[in-house]
Amino acid sequence: MYHLFKSLYLHATSKEEYSILLLGLDNAGKTTLLEQLRALFSPSLHPNLNTVPTVGQNVATIELPPPQSLYLKIWDVGGQHSLRGLWQSYYASCHAIVFVIDSTDVGDADIATLSTEAGRGEEMGRLEECRAVLEDVLQNEDAAGVPILVLANKQDREDCVEVVRIKEGLVRRVFEGEKGGSVRDSRVLPCSALTGTGVQEAVEWLCSRVKWNKEARPPLMR
Repeated sequence: MYHLFKSLYLHATSKEEYSILLLGLDNAGKTTLLEQLRALFSPSLHPNLNTVPTVGQNVATIELPPPQSLYLKIWDVGGQHSLRGLWQSYYASCHAIVFVIDSTDVGDADIATLSTEAGRGEEMGRLEECRAVLEDVLQNEDAAGVPILVLANKQDREDCVEVVRIKEGLVRRVFEGEKGGSVRDSRVLPCSALTGTGVQEAVEWLCSRVKWNKEARPPLMR
C-alpha cells in the first residue's frame, strides 16, 4: 500500500521536462541569452553578461511557475565552425530548437536578394553562412517536426537589421524553400539578450509549442 501511495504522490507532483537546443553562429549571443533565461525565473540570480565564446556546451534547467508548471532544460552548444558537427547529436532528444541570429552581423547588402545573389563580397558572407547553417539544421532527419524559434538578437543596437527584413528575406526563404519542408512549426521574434527584451515572449512561445507537439516528442518527467 505504501508503494502505491508513493507512486500516486510522485505522479501527482512530477512535472514535464522539455529539452531546448540553443543554436546559432558564434558570437550570436546564445550564452548571454541563456544567462537571461536563468535570471528571468530565478529572481535571486543576476545574469552574467560578460560571457565568453562557448567551447563545448553550457546547460541550465529552469523551472517555470504556473500556469506552465514545467521544466525547460536548455542546451547552449558552441557555434564555432569546428563545433557545429556536434549539433546533430542533440536533435533526436530535443523538443524545440532556438536558432539565434546576430542582427548586426548580416551585412549591409539587400537581404531580400539573398537567394539569388548570395556570396557576393564580404558583406554577404556572414548572412550566407547563417542561411547555409540554418538549412543544414532543417535538413537533418532527427530535427524533422521539431518546433523552431528564430530569434533576431541584438535588436537594441542602432546598427541592427530590422526583424521584418530578416524574417522576409532570410528566414521565410529558407523555411519555405525545398530544404525547409520538414519544419512542423516555426516563428521569428526580435530580442535583445543583453537587455532581456523579448525573452519572456520567446519562452511563452516555446512552452506552447512543445506542449502542442508532446505526442510526437513526449517530455521527460521529474
